[in-house]
Formats: sequence, C-alpha cells, structure tokens
Amino acid sequence: MQLPVYLDYAATSPVDPRVAEKMSRSLLVTGNFGNPASRSHAYGWQAEEAVEAARVQVANTINADPREIVWTSGATESDNLAIKGAAEYADKKHIITSMIEHKAVLDTCAYLETKGFEVTYLRGDNHGRVAAADVAAALREDTLLVSVMHVNNELGTINNVAEIGHMCKENNVIFHTDAAQSYGKLEIDVKAMGIDMLSVSAHKIYGPKGMGFLYVRREPPLRIAPLIHGGGHEMGMRSGTLATHQIVGLGEAAELIHEHMHEEQVRLSSLRHRFLSHIQQLPGVTINSHPEYNLPSIVNVGFADVDGETLLLALDDLAVSSGSACTSASVEPSYVLRALDVPEAVAHASLRFSFGRFSTEEEIDHAGRRTCEVVGRLRGP
Repeated sequence: MQLPVYLDYAATSPVDPRVAEKMSRSLLVTGNFGNPASRSHAYGWQAEEAVEAARVQVANTINADPREIVWTSGATESDNLAIKGAAEYADKKHIITSMIEHKAVLDTCAYLETKGFEVTYLRGDNHGRVAAADVAAALREDTLLVSVMHVNNELGTINNVAEIGHMCKENNVIFHTDAAQSYGKLEIDVKAMGIDMLSVSAHKIYGPKGMGFLYVRREPPLRIAPLIHGGGHEMGMRSGTLATHQIVGLGEAAELIHEHMHEEQVRLSSLRHRFLSHIQQLPGVTINSHPEYNLPSIVNVGFADVDGETLLLALDDLAVSSGSACTSASVEPSYVLRALDVPEAVAHASLRFSFGRFSTEEEIDHAGRRTCEVVGRLRGP
C-alpha cells in the first residue's frame, strides 16, 4: 500500500535512525540495560552515567544546570507537574493562561478551578499571539503563575516568551511555558528569557514517544509537589525507574536538532514558501498562522466554500491534520480557531500542514498541487 505524504510533523516525528541506534545500545543484555538507581554494581553505574550524560546534553541546549532537568513521560506530564506542582504549596490562588494553550495546560487549569483556584484565560490577537501587556493587565496581587506556550501547536504562532518572562519576574510571578513545538527549532535560553519552568516532548524532535523533561528553576528554588510518589527519584519530583533507552534517545535527539537548527529552519522556510506559492494561487484562502511571528514548519490554512470533512477525506494521499474534532454526529471546528473568532465556515475547512527533517521539495510540490486540485474540484465550476 502506498503511504500518504507525511505532513503532520507537529503531531509527531519519526525517530531519527541515529537516535534509534543509540537507544538500542541500552536495551539488550549485551548493552547498557541496568537500572540507573542500582548503586551496587557496574550495570547500574553505567546506566546512571548514560542518564546523567543525557541530562547534561539537554541542559546545555537551554542554558540550564543539569540539576534543573526532571525526566518525565512528555510535555503533557511536564505541564501537569509544573502547574499542579506549583499550585500544591501555594498561598496565591490565581493563574493566567491563554484560551489556545494545549489541552494539557487548559485541562490542568480547569481541574485547579475545581480546587478553588481562579484562572484568567487570555485571547491573544487574531493569529493567537499573546502580548506581555495583556498578561501584565491580568496580573493580580494573588497571581501565582503564568503559563503561555512558546509556539502554538495548531497555528505555529510564536509568542515573545522572553518579554512575558521578564515581566513575570518583575512581579514575582512564576512563569511556565510549554515548549513542545519550539524546542530545537528556536533558540531558548531559560535564564536570559526569565523562564522558571519549561516543558518538552522527545517525539517532537525525532526522539522516542513517552519521553520528555521539565526544566525547573533551581535558583531561587521553586517548590514543586510531585504527581507520582514512590522512591524520591528526580530530586523528589518524579518517582519511578528511569527508562535509560528513552533518556539517551532524548539526549541524542536534542543534540542533533540543536546542532543543525539554523540551517534546518532556513530549509523549512524555503519549503513553507514553496508550499504557499501553490496554495495562494487559489482564491478564498486564509492563512490562520501569524504573518510575521511564525514557525516555518507549521502553516494553518483555511479554504472558503469547501466542507472540511470532505476536503480531509479527499486528500487521502496527504497525511495532514484537521483542526476539527470529528464525531459521528457533527464536526466541530478547532477550539483554537473558535477562540480567535475565525469565521465558522473557514474554521470548519482549515487544515494544518507541518513539515520536518524528512520532508522533500518533491513532496511539498505534490502536496501543493494536490491540495489546489482537490479544493478546485470540490468547489465545482
């Protein structure tokens, strides 16, 4: 069976062969399979050494101390640990976030609302960019934490997290950012940007699924309550036997993506322009992503006068993402696009195209031509 062209890198990426090879060395009896917490023999020592080497690799990419890196199962757990963990010990009961955060943040905030917290949900501009001035206007005396993502996963819109971070620092408010889409694609310096906590997933950067980390500022120290108890691993913030193969995979993926970050972003920008040169030949096309502050690998496009579900089904040779949550009874437009007041007809017919390391010019040209062909056919004469 001919597989469709993969244009859903924002959802997940394939594991890079170099990462898979590194991981395989920590799986078999002939490799580094020991428990990193086993301190009484060489198997444990070797595994611990591999884990700590990966911790250094990751810390170096964001200008952090390795002791500030907490291994998790991914950005969803990291978001939960950051927000719930900070809330557990807090006297302040107010949180600020945006209406278009990832559900890992929104659902966590909704949960805390049932525990007596108040949450302010900011809208941002028409392309989903949240301004530091909007955050500042929402601050209160009892504001504990601000959580605003670095790059929106549906739109690719980039927030100025450094400006938000510095404003939070000036007001003694904790700043958390979900960097699942930006890590390895944009420069991140947690100290220079005033970031207190930062969430990352390995599978967005050609690493393994089920692996990620949370950066937690060490100085001055943040008190974070664990979600998982039992053994006191990860500085007491996340108990459980460490998955050595997953961790070394994340470390290798992080090093690789940062080593080639700048040249890759230039290449992806070229692919984006190439794709849009096809799409923008169509009338009635809306680019929902920010025109200036956007990640080149993500473009969200709305097509007027087309049924979204029909369009997605017709593009059966392209693996793309719809902003819609489909049920048997109805198709609801993306909550992100709804929050930005995108017209319902356009929101229903919006698709996210996302490119990555293994995308080629030939695939992009095919995707652009094919999309134009299908949209034109669905609109009719």
